[in-house]
Parts: sequence; C-alpha cells; structure tokens
Amino acid sequence: MKKVRWKACAIMPAVAMCGMAGIASAAELRIQTHYASESPAGKLVAQFVDDVETMSGGELAIQMHYSSEVVAASQTFGATTQGILDCDMTGPTNNAGKNSAFQFVGDIMGGYETPYQMLSWLDHGSGRELTQKLYDEYDMQFVGWWLQGHESLVSVASLAGVDDLDAWKFRSPPGLESSIFASFGARPVVMDFGEVPTALETGVIDGADASTLSTNVSLGLFDRAKYATFPGFHAMPTEHLACRKDAWNELPEAMQRMMEVALKKLALDLAVTAEVLDSQALVELTDAGVTIQDWSAEDRQKFREAARSSWMDYAAGNDLAIEIVEAHSDYMRKLGILE
Repeated sequence: MKKVRWKACAIMPAVAMCGMAGIASAAELRIQTHYASESPAGKLVAQFVDDVETMSGGELAIQMHYSSEVVAASQTFGATTQGILDCDMTGPTNNAGKNSAFQFVGDIMGGYETPYQMLSWLDHGSGRELTQKLYDEYDMQFVGWWLQGHESLVSVASLAGVDDLDAWKFRSPPGLESSIFASFGARPVVMDFGEVPTALETGVIDGADASTLSTNVSLGLFDRAKYATFPGFHAMPTEHLACRKDAWNELPEAMQRMMEVALKKLALDLAVTAEVLDSQALVELTDAGVTIQDWSAEDRQKFREAARSSWMDYAAGNDLAIEIVEAHSDYMRKLGILE
C-alpha cells in the first residue's frame, strides 16, 4: 500500500518551516475532486488547499486533482482505498452501489431544509460516529462534509406541489430519488448529468433534477423550462473528505486538526457562496419571466413523509443503513422538521 509521501526539509534555522515538533520532513497528500478548478466549488477547494498549506507552514502539501483527472468520480473512493490516491473529495453517494448506507451519509433526500441542519447532524446528532462506523469497513477515515445546499427542479410545466408530479417526465439520478418521485406518479428517466440540456431542449424530458438554481441557469436549462422550484426541498447531496487510514494516521495530530478546521471553513464558505449565487439567479430568472414555485409547508411535509418510506425501503436488509436512517429521523424530529 502506498503511503503518504514525505519530502525531506532543507537544512534551515530553527525558526524555519520544518520546525513543527516531531516533524523532520514535509508530507504530501494526493486528493481528487470532481469539480473543475474554475467552478465556484473548485475555487473554494483551491482555497482549502491554500489554507492547509498556509496553516502548516508548508509542511503539509496537497496535490489536488480537479475534474476527476486521475479516475472517474465514481471510482475515486476505490482508488483511494487502493493507494492510487490518499483522499477522496467527491460524493458519498457514488458508493451507494457498494453499500446502501452511503446513500444516507450522502443525501437523505427530502430530509433537511438547510445545509446547516445537515452539517449539524454530524456533531449534534450521532452522525459522525455512525458515518465513521461505515467508513471503518473500508479502512477509511471520514474527515467531514462540505455541501452547496438544496438543488432545484426545473420544468416546462407548473410544479406547484406534489399533485403536479403525476406523469411528470424528468431526468433523475438512479436509485433512491427515482423511487421517491415515482411514488407520486412521476416518470423518472435516468440519464447522465451532461445529457440534460439536450434532452430538455429536444423534449425527451419535461423537466430535470440537475443541480442548484444558479447551476441550472449556467447550464442553459431555462431556454425551454420556464418553471423552477425554489427554495429546494428534494435533494441536498454532500461531498466528503475521506482519507485512507494509513495515510491519515501518518499525519501528526496537528496536521489532522488543520485538515479538519480547513474543511469546516470550506463547508461554510460553499454553503454561503451557493446561497448568494442562488439568490442572484432568483433575481435574474424572475426578471426573465420564469415562474419560481415555493412549495407550501404541507406539500413539503407530504414529500418528506413519502421520502421517509422510501428511505426505509432502500435501507432494508442493511443494519447500519437502517441505524443511520433512524438517527436522521430522530434528529429531524428534534429540529421539528419531521413529525
């Protein structure tokens, strides 16, 4: 198994960079994200790298691979466990095919209302302990989450509430989401993210679950679609930072703490940035005549209850997945968002 690469420090005065107690050389971690370096999220990932390297005084370097340049995004976790990479900064749901529990540490669809509620489950619910229990099965260290917030649905016809989902033909990712929407009579069509603009423009689909409101604008989805749900309610996928345990354990505790602190900053920065970009997109779309539909509390609750039924179906047969779903449900009740 490949371990963290250590670079010998040059002979320097005692006050110089390699002066951290117990460190005689500099470490380098190889990490992959699926985000492009020029995207809003990619720029914040670059800031995360700079924060870690600055806080460590150059003693911890990160070789960040953007746009899944080493392996496909769905293969990043496996490449990390195999030693090709040291850490994974893609999404946990990429691994739901391996273990359904990853779905519920990646996107508890129809659950939390804000990214801050979702993040709080880690340290104010039992989320961190349960997530690490899952990652232990793959000899991986879960460092934390970072996420943009809720995604928005786009449609060529009105989506004012759950009743409008009946017979709605839309792009959906595979798995849990398809089953939730199908329970309302929707007709999910599974296709790759990159196929959405053309499929919508040519009428293959009547709408899509693609991304956040601002990203949907950048994709040109409103050239045909003139309706959007906002604020979102149905999907809020997380990204994680997860490192192979032997690589993580080689780092001194001070470096581990720097990674954790920098990631929490990234999580807040991304959530705030996404909120700003979505607010700006909202103004732009409203001025352009797009109808923005904010679902009522009653419709949101109906969707959440249907989602909860699908959670349990998806988790069936996996004790840890069931435990994670129950932990989310208990925490949502404490927050007053699940009856």
